[in-house]
Amino acid sequence: MEKKALDTTIITAGRSKKWTQHLVNPPVSRASTIVFDTVAEMKHATANRANKELFYGRRGTNTHFAFQDAMVELEGGVGCALYPCGTAAISNAILSFVKTGDHILMVDGTYEPTRDFCDKILDKMGVETTYYDPMIGEGIRDLIRPNTTVLFLESPCSITMEVQDVPLLASIAHEHDIVVMLDNTWASPINFQPFDHGVDISIQAATKYIVGHSDVMLGTATANERCWDQLREGSYLMGQCTSPDDVYLAMRGLRTLGVRLRQHEKNSIKVAQWLSEREEVDHVRHPAFESCEGHEIYKRDFKGCNGLFSLVLKRGNTAALTALLDGMEHFSMGYSWGGFESLILANENVNSIRTAKKKEFVGPMLRLHVGLEDVDDLIRDLEKGFERFNAVLEQ
Repeated sequence: MEKKALDTTIITAGRSKKWTQHLVNPPVSRASTIVFDTVAEMKHATANRANKELFYGRRGTNTHFAFQDAMVELEGGVGCALYPCGTAAISNAILSFVKTGDHILMVDGTYEPTRDFCDKILDKMGVETTYYDPMIGEGIRDLIRPNTTVLFLESPCSITMEVQDVPLLASIAHEHDIVVMLDNTWASPINFQPFDHGVDISIQAATKYIVGHSDVMLGTATANERCWDQLREGSYLMGQCTSPDDVYLAMRGLRTLGVRLRQHEKNSIKVAQWLSEREEVDHVRHPAFESCEGHEIYKRDFKGCNGLFSLVLKRGNTAALTALLDGMEHFSMGYSWGGFESLILANENVNSIRTAKKKEFVGPMLRLHVGLEDVDDLIRDLEKGFERFNAVLEQ
């Protein structure tokens, strides 16, 4: 098949007539029990249950199969497992590859629920976690043990936005037969190609940019040939399955992912540039800016960015940050991102969720998700927020 441009693939991926039944979009197929007319049909389905054959609702329906095909075509790998949320994708991917007595390496800037899973669930199972500096590079060799089974990456990191050298870390891990997992949610399937950079399992919180409308919880984990069978069966045995209605919405969101991300990128660059010139701002932590750790790696490996970034203030306290946040008109406060709306959160103590390397920031941090609103309206909203912020600090 002739290779298609990315924007064309976004539109055509997962649209095999086998799944769509000649419709533009695959129908929503809801099922628990799949019925068979003959013993031969049932035996055939049983023998091929792992290969997109209708067998039982938890294995998936044509709706699921279409979306899984689309994710594999866009991101690479050989198979895609689906989960009820991004956190489930992370935890079940890890659980599929560890046992009591194993050791994993987890990036110190990881998504906070991932850290909690390691500290509160894996620890009770007898699986030890070592957190490492995102920018460790070759130093990762010193942390590898004979029982290390998983290296987990997140690039850029949550909140602090360091961009990791994925190819380097993956190549070192593979020297020791370690499975490399990456939380690829920030880049989405189109701005970073994980399997071209040595990743074995790429994980997405499809809740975010893939769905794109803040109305569905969904997770994906796409694996290469080395890891697919184990990931698929491990996740199935742990009961992971998803609603076909949610998957349908994710497939619909996927079709506009390219154009949405380009607008998120355009808007975020303008807002970040404006913020970088503000007197209140120490520096902007946006992978596309030189002030972000790993910017050179971003330029080398990524095709683009999106609306999510952070910034460090020169000073601030709880009262001033509260005044800034409470009066926002267009930036709402919320614990997700990736939808069409703009969001803002404050973090006064990043070190409370860091253990490998403490961050020495001069002031508190703000994390922004720049949505699809008019940029001038967003900038005016932030400007008024800084007026409230400064008024409290000057009291």
